[in-house]
Amino acid sequence: MNMHATVIATKVISSLLLLPASLILLCVVGMFLRRSYPSVAIVVSFTSLLLLLVLSTEVGALLLAGPLERRVPALEASAAGGAQAIVILGGGRISNAPEYNGEDIPNYQTLARLRYGARLQRQTGLPVLVSGGMPDGSRVSEAALMANSLQEDFAVPVKWREEASDDTAQNVKFSAAILQQAGVRKILLVTDALHMSRAQMMFAQAGLEVVIAPTIFFSHERLTLRNFLPSGEGLRRSDYAMHEWLGILWFKLRAAQPQPNGEVAAAS
Repeated sequence: MNMHATVIATKVISSLLLLPASLILLCVVGMFLRRSYPSVAIVVSFTSLLLLLVLSTEVGALLLAGPLERRVPALEASAAGGAQAIVILGGGRISNAPEYNGEDIPNYQTLARLRYGARLQRQTGLPVLVSGGMPDGSRVSEAALMANSLQEDFAVPVKWREEASDDTAQNVKFSAAILQQAGVRKILLVTDALHMSRAQMMFAQAGLEVVIAPTIFFSHERLTLRNFLPSGEGLRRSDYAMHEWLGILWFKLRAAQPQPNGEVAAAS
C-alpha cells in the first residue's frame, strides 16, 4: 500500500515550514540577497544561523515548548471523576524491527503514551480506546500495534481500536464517532504535553468532555550542561513544538470558518 497523497503533501509542506528546513531556506534567501542588499543579506543569514544555534539546544527548545506545556498541567487523581473511557493517541511506529522478527512496533513516543495510559487504566478500571491508522502505507494499523503492546507488555485490555486515521483531526473524528456510539461523553485523553492543547481543543469541538492526562513533559526535566549545547534532540524538540504552534494556529483559523456538520478542523 502506498502512502496517501494528502499525507505526502502535508509532510512536504510541514518539512519546509518547520526545522531545520525553514531556517536553511532563510539562510539561502540571505545568500541570494547578498549582491543587491548586502546589509539585509547579512542580517537575514546571521539571524537564521543564530536561531538554528539557539533552537538546537534543549534549553532553547523550551522557548517554544514551555508555554505549551504550562497550558496542560499533569492530571490530579481527583480530576478523573466521571470519565467513562481512556483515549490514547498514537505517536508513530518503528517499522521492520529486526528484534521483533521484522514486525512494526510502537515508537518511543507512542510507548510512553501507552505506559501512562496503562497506569491510568489500572488506577481507574476504565475501558481503553487506542487511535492510529496507516498514514505511511503500512499493512497494520498503529492502533493494532498499540493494542498488542498494551495487552502483551502491560496486561491492559483494549476495548476499541480506531484504525482509519491519518492525522490528529481524523484521530478525533473517528474516535469521537466510536465513543459517542458507545454512549461515552467524558474521556481521559492521553498524549504528549506538547500535543495536548491541540488534541483537547479538537475533541471538545467534536462534542466530548475532555479530562487531560498529558505525559512527557520536557519543561520539568533537570537542567545540566548538556541541555545548553546544540544537539539533535534539542532540534527535534523545537521542531515538535513549532509543529504544534502552527497546528493550533491552523485549527483556530479553520474553526473560525463554518464547518460541515460537526467536522473537526483538519490539522496534521
